[in-house]
Amino acid sequence: QVQLVESGGELVQAGDSLRLSCAASGRTFSSYAMAWFRQPPGKEREFVATISWSSSTLYADSVKGRFTISRDNARNTVYLQMNSLKPEDTAVYYCAAGSVFRTSSTRYDYWGQGTQVTVSS
Repeated sequence: QVQLVESGGELVQAGDSLRLSCAASGRTFSSYAMAWFRQPPGKEREFVATISWSSSTLYADSVKGRFTISRDNARNTVYLQMNSLKPEDTAVYYCAAGSVFRTSSTRYDYWGQGTQVTVSS
């Protein structure tokens, strides 16, 4: 079992930066692919970024060049650095852990409770 707890979400202005954190429990954190998804108001959950156990990364086109996913296996933590935020980045951001490195939410087995990011214009 893996438990995930996100933090760092808040209200910011367009153009600001924000870093989300996801702390994971469990001894096998380093073997999991970790990902961030988000759910904008009134919309479906969507892929944001993922990082493999070997730190390979994939990004959604909408965030490429602005967001960076990273992991610290010693701290059992994955991060999402978000720069040049836009109002359309407003969403609940979820951390997820899975055994395969994929962009589909169905491939992830464990989910956090989410953290709200609101970007005002």
